[in-house]
Amino acid sequence: MQQQDGLLSRLRRGHEQLVLDLLRQHGPLSRGELGARCGLSRTTLYDIVGALLANGAIVASAPEAAQRRRGRPVERLALNPGAGHAIGIDFARRAVHVAAVNVAHEVVGSASEPHGPDLGWEQRIELAQHLVGTLAGDSLGLGALSAIGVGVVGPVGRQGDGPGGDSRWEALPPLLRERFGVPVLVDNNTRLAALAEATWGAAAGGGDVLYLRLSHGVGGGLVVGGALHRGAYGLSGEFGHISVEPGGAPCECGGTGCLETVASVGAVLGAFRAAGGRADDVPSLAAAARAGDSAALGVLDEVGTRVGTVLAAVSNAIGPGVIVLGGELATVGEALTGAVQRALTARLLPASRTRVDLRAAALGEVGAALGGIALVLRESPLLSHYPVPPGLEEPGEDSP
Repeated sequence: MQQQDGLLSRLRRGHEQLVLDLLRQHGPLSRGELGARCGLSRTTLYDIVGALLANGAIVASAPEAAQRRRGRPVERLALNPGAGHAIGIDFARRAVHVAAVNVAHEVVGSASEPHGPDLGWEQRIELAQHLVGTLAGDSLGLGALSAIGVGVVGPVGRQGDGPGGDSRWEALPPLLRERFGVPVLVDNNTRLAALAEATWGAAAGGGDVLYLRLSHGVGGGLVVGGALHRGAYGLSGEFGHISVEPGGAPCECGGTGCLETVASVGAVLGAFRAAGGRADDVPSLAAAARAGDSAALGVLDEVGTRVGTVLAAVSNAIGPGVIVLGGELATVGEALTGAVQRALTARLLPASRTRVDLRAAALGEVGAALGGIALVLRESPLLSHYPVPPGLEEPGEDSP
């Protein structure tokens, strides 16, 4: 009996998520328009819409008098922007980023603050709470969307799943639940940045997206069929550990010649200095490239070629429609991205060369926080008054 109740609960949640997704995608719709798009029976749709109206997730409105025709005015249904907010937090290596979005997918605000490398979880959570408070003051409330999406550094798998787990953050969800009083969803912050770019950013609306971030580490994420792909043990997206230089420099993963050893910020700056250049950071390297420095241009061309080669190999395997390139190193510009594009085009299957679109990331440092929100919205904790499927609050849950 309990199993049957769980199945019915998940089915209902699926129907509600379908209705909410259609209103997010198309804006206000009449019941007739909604029924034609969702394929649910009239009875089921009436029940679902009634529940969403009752809990304030959606609102109904009649057209203005000037727009009305003869007969009964047609009521239109829309997401309720005031129903509540979803909060996203990214606990990066040396900074906390937060963002808030309302149920209508409108970004309320975002904020960031750097911190030292040894700051403990309690202090980082206090910093996150302070930043959330700066976004909208007392007007910001979780309301019906009672959950927080959190990005952390490192592999994230469900507890007990073996090699995907990372004990460094296991104390985080209970601390956040105690502080905010809501469920907490946790995932790798680079994967969440991929989901954010597919939801609000450079690949908005894309169902199959490959994201690569070139930063102090190199990693990425996959959005497949509109859903975040985590892999069996939470290890999906570790593109930085694909070998590009057999017998090359040792990598922290235990391998040698990984993409991260040649395309991370530290590796690229080191290669530039070894070639006779002088740059302490990415902006200095970018300035040298713009000035035509041959060492800078040579290093960036080689790095871009390695990156494009890896992206082509992954693309040939999974077939994305959009590739998004992000991270500090991607801001260098054409000297790097041009080389990435050339290598990508040369190595993609001929049928894909005109179909895969390489784009620059659009969301910047708050991308992972926004990705946490996208995770919350897709999990639909808005519907938390129905029984929660087992494991929903566990880190790395596999349902999108």
